[in-house]
Amino acid sequence: MQHKAPSGALLLGALPNAARVAGKRLATRTCADVHNTGMTTIHTHSTASRQELLQAFDTLLQPQLFKDYGPNGLQVEGKPHITRIVSGVTASRALIDAAIAAGADAIFVHHGLFWRGQDGRVTGWMKERLARLLAHDINLFAYHLPLDAHAELGNNAQLGRVLGLVADGRFGEQNLGFNAPASFADGQGLADHIERALGRSVTLVQPESACRPIRRVAWCTGGAQGYFESAVAAGADAFVTGEISEPQAHLAREMGVSFIAAGHHATERYGAPAVAAHIAGQLGLAHQFIEIDNPA
Repeated sequence: MQHKAPSGALLLGALPNAARVAGKRLATRTCADVHNTGMTTIHTHSTASRQELLQAFDTLLQPQLFKDYGPNGLQVEGKPHITRIVSGVTASRALIDAAIAAGADAIFVHHGLFWRGQDGRVTGWMKERLARLLAHDINLFAYHLPLDAHAELGNNAQLGRVLGLVADGRFGEQNLGFNAPASFADGQGLADHIERALGRSVTLVQPESACRPIRRVAWCTGGAQGYFESAVAAGADAFVTGEISEPQAHLAREMGVSFIAAGHHATERYGAPAVAAHIAGQLGLAHQFIEIDNPA
């Protein structure tokens, strides 16, 4: 997710190390299976109309409930009938090229092409991405805050699953943040746990009294550093997101709450494949998650 305007953005988990190779596939047929099947692919011959697919995504994610920073839903119209969906985090040229090679009829992402306030001219990188989508008649579906917020399949819910945290509350603007009980000796213990779960290093800023035990963890995927103070107000001993800005380092030390930045892309790698796999299962479509490496 992009920065969520005044308040910030969200955080979610990263795939296990073995799942980070571009072209690896994640597919499943039910919400429950998303948690258990691992990296598999469904091959089917069913077809859904573009409108059926859009309606399925909208019914699940309810974009009308959110005040967002770009259009949710169908961003680029392609062929009218869909058999194969490719999911990914961002509608980058690399993902589009991989989707073309995979024979996708539709791409489902968290970060689409269009954002409020951006330059509307179709030049440079925008031209290149759009040209590929239009030339191959591929539909692009993108859901930003609705994908962060979904209670079971969204970025935050899936990150909680990866980290073994069971949310019992929400906080922050539009209730995007999740929080849960936890048991860690201190912020370093939580940071070590996240590094093992996500397979990457994180940035930890601990309070001046570094040995404070962690009994509640709040999280919000992506660029949600602006949610830190809301997390503290919600009773968090530690806050996890994707990015950290200069003010949060001082606030963490002064407010006595650990701040962990685990990567914007890295924390938002689960929601898109979870949702796309679920909808593909409902409609009998093939689904493939393609990971495009991003150090952020």
